[in-house]
Amino acid sequence: MSETRSAHKIQTVLGVIEPEELGITLPHEHFLIDQTLGGVYFVEPESLSERALAYQPVSLENLSWVRYHTKDSLDNQILDNVELAIKEAMLFKLEGGRTIVDQTNRGIGRDARALARISRATGLHVVMGSGYYADSPATRDHIASIGDEALAGEIVNDFTFGVMDTGIRAGIIGELGCSWPLSPNEAKGLRAGAMAQTLTGAALTVHPGRNDGAPLEILDVLKAADADLSRVVINHMDRCGYSLETRLSLLEAGCFIEYDLFGFEGYYPARVALAEGKLPDMPNDLGRIKEIADLIDRGYLSQILLSHDIGMKVMLVAYGGWGYAHLLRQVAPLMRIYGITDDQIHALMVENPRRLLTIH
Repeated sequence: MSETRSAHKIQTVLGVIEPEELGITLPHEHFLIDQTLGGVYFVEPESLSERALAYQPVSLENLSWVRYHTKDSLDNQILDNVELAIKEAMLFKLEGGRTIVDQTNRGIGRDARALARISRATGLHVVMGSGYYADSPATRDHIASIGDEALAGEIVNDFTFGVMDTGIRAGIIGELGCSWPLSPNEAKGLRAGAMAQTLTGAALTVHPGRNDGAPLEILDVLKAADADLSRVVINHMDRCGYSLETRLSLLEAGCFIEYDLFGFEGYYPARVALAEGKLPDMPNDLGRIKEIADLIDRGYLSQILLSHDIGMKVMLVAYGGWGYAHLLRQVAPLMRIYGITDDQIHALMVENPRRLLTIH
C-alpha cells in the first residue's frame, strides 16, 4: 500500500475544505443506519403482546413503549429516510451548526451517495466514516477471511478512490465497532484501522464495549499497532459509564474522549448493558456536563468531544426526540449556568473537532 493523504485539509463527501470552514461540528452522528445488524441488537421479546409491538412501525400510539424498549423495536433501529434526514439536519443548521460527521461504516448501512445528497440539500459539511463493524453479519466472514494489511487497504481505498464506485471519499476512520471482550475480528479491525491511519493521516474513532476494562483493552491493541493515540477517539463515555480512573487513563494516554449521547436521559436497556458486564446506568445531560466540567478543571479541555449519536427514530424530532440541534438549543445554555465559558464551549464544539478532522 502506498501512503495517501490530503495534508492539512478536511475531507467531506463533497470534496476537501479548509479547516477554518468547519465551524460548529457534531463529530458523531448517523443520518442513515441499520442498527439491527442482521439481528445482533434486535431481540424478539418473549411475551406475545410485546412481540407484536416489536414489529410495529414507530408511531405516537406505541412511542411510550418504544422509548423504554429501544433495542426491542425493529423499526426504531433503522434510519433510512433521506428526506427526513435532510429536515432533521436543517434544525442543526438553523441553530448555527456547520458540520456533521456520519460515522456509519461498512456493516451498518453506509450510503455515500445519500450523504452527498444530504450535504447538497442542507449546505452542511458532511464527513463520512470508513472501516468496519467487524462482527456485523454483513461483514464478519469477509473480515475473518483476509489479513490485516488487506483490510487496511480497503479502508485506504475509501480515502484514495472513494467508496465503491461513487468517488465519494471518507474523512475519518470509524466508528470501529468493538465489544467486551474483543473478538478476533474486532482486534483485526483495530489493527487495520491503525495501519490505515498511518497511511491516510486521518483520525480513528472506536465504539467500545461497556465494561470498564474495554477501552483499556482497545488501547493496548492500538498501541501495539503503532496508532497515533493523539488522533484516536474513544466514543460513548456516557453510554458506557466508565469510572473516573478509566477516563483519566484514556486522557493521559493522549486520546480524545467523547460524550456523545446528549439528549439520552438516564435510561439504557438493562439486557444490553448487563451482557457486557456493566450496570444499565446512564447520566442525564446535567450529569454529563458536571463530568465534563470536572475534566476541564483537570486540564483536559482540548481532548473532549460532544455529540448525540443519533441512530434511532426516537432520537429524531419527528418522533418526539431531541434531534441534532439539542446541544446548541438546550445543552450549551445549561453549560454556561454550570460555569463552562463561551470560549470553552467553542473549544469543545469547534476547535477540538477541527483539530481531529484535519488530515495530518
